[in-house]
Amino acid sequence: MNAFQVCLWVFAGGCAGCWLLSVLTREYSWVDRIWSVVPVVYAGIFAGHAGFADARLNLLFALVFLWGARLTFNYGRKGGYAPGGEDYRWAVLRGRMAPWQFQLFNLFFITLYQNVILLLITLPAWTALDHRTPLGAADLVLAVVFVACLAGETIADQQQWNFHQWKKCETAAGRTPGPRFAQTGLFRFSRHPNFFFEQAQWWLVFLIGVSAAGAVTWTIAGAVLLTALFIGSTIFTESITLGRYPEYADYQRRVSPIVPWFPRRADRRGSAVGSASD
Repeated sequence: MNAFQVCLWVFAGGCAGCWLLSVLTREYSWVDRIWSVVPVVYAGIFAGHAGFADARLNLLFALVFLWGARLTFNYGRKGGYAPGGEDYRWAVLRGRMAPWQFQLFNLFFITLYQNVILLLITLPAWTALDHRTPLGAADLVLAVVFVACLAGETIADQQQWNFHQWKKCETAAGRTPGPRFAQTGLFRFSRHPNFFFEQAQWWLVFLIGVSAAGAVTWTIAGAVLLTALFIGSTIFTESITLGRYPEYADYQRRVSPIVPWFPRRADRRGSAVGSASD
């Protein structure tokens, strides 16, 4: 079997395992639990098929491995791997759908669609395998930017973690936390800085594939579908947050949704005007 065929077997096993476990346990975050692992496996398959002798494939594998290690740590400390560590949004959706509707959603979106994305975002490594050209300056620049984005996402996740730990302490002490959601640090410039850096890393992986082929290839589909997934996820997540915290509307008016940018000032009527660096 070639490298892509091996990946297809991993993909099939991942889909079957996630769907079966979701049915047996009635928890629907099994794709989340393999999200940081499967792309590393795919990247390793392509690099391994070249005998770990191709510099660009080894670089891609190393970058994806670092991405996966960071995400695994962050997901684990939030309790994602523990029993009951299901994404809270699935419970919201179950309340809005008939049981049969949610089971179709579980099969086609949670299981199949998300596993397809996990395969597609790593396929620039297949491009690199098919175009084994020497590692160039462009690859190194892209790798440096990738590491910078990895650092940015790590900082954003840590700031969010620190905020929620503080919020738990305030609640445990019988005090009402204020503010009720993160608004400082990188969250002052983007409502979802971690989302921005996450997507940016996979666009950079795609561009490394472009560097190998010397042209834009169809593997852009992975980055595009990942971005579409994040857009839909952001809209849904913010609708839940706004329902919990009405003041979130003012935050939405002031702060860029994804791409970090200077916040806007809020006038006395609560609308945002201009741009400011205050």
